[in-house]
Amino acid sequence: MDERSGEITQLLKAWGGGDEAALGRLAEYVYPELRLMARRYMRNEGLGHTLQATAIVHEVYLRLIDVSKVEWQARAQFFAIAARMMRRILVDAARARGSQKRGGEANKVNLDETAVLLPAPDRSILALDDALTAFSLLAPRQAKVVELRYFGGLTEEEIVMALTISPRTVRRDWNFAKAWLHRELSHTVRDDRNPGHD
Repeated sequence: MDERSGEITQLLKAWGGGDEAALGRLAEYVYPELRLMARRYMRNEGLGHTLQATAIVHEVYLRLIDVSKVEWQARAQFFAIAARMMRRILVDAARARGSQKRGGEANKVNLDETAVLLPAPDRSILALDDALTAFSLLAPRQAKVVELRYFGGLTEEEIVMALTISPRTVRRDWNFAKAWLHRELSHTVRDDRNPGHD
């Protein structure tokens, strides 16, 4: 894995330096990992979603090709940017579907072992995105840990590298973020079930 990470880092730096051939070789390495990231997320999606993991990966890849003025340092940095893009794609798709339909059954946002019920398909990803955006104003690093882990599927070690923090800090940030988001998303459930009541 270290050798593979080193190769990806070298290809990122070559691509960032203008070597177009490096992009093709990089794609061979990162495509399977991007697909795995998308699959991890899709497992948390309810039935009825229209996006497929392959489509998400293609969209992320197209957006990554347009990324410029990034001084690539490491594999983890690349996947951190990919995670952010994946989040935007998934949220935009959920918003588009939400504007076409209303109502539905309960759905889950699964932050590891913490599952939070939210009404209506696609509302869960939107509620999580709204809560995460609010959380990022209060605790930006902790919100980044959630984004990397939930949307990007990065491991603890990869998050350590991406954010240059200790493993203990990653675990503490993750636990704090889960508790905060669980509380916020629980409020969303109550508000949705009792409209007009504060």
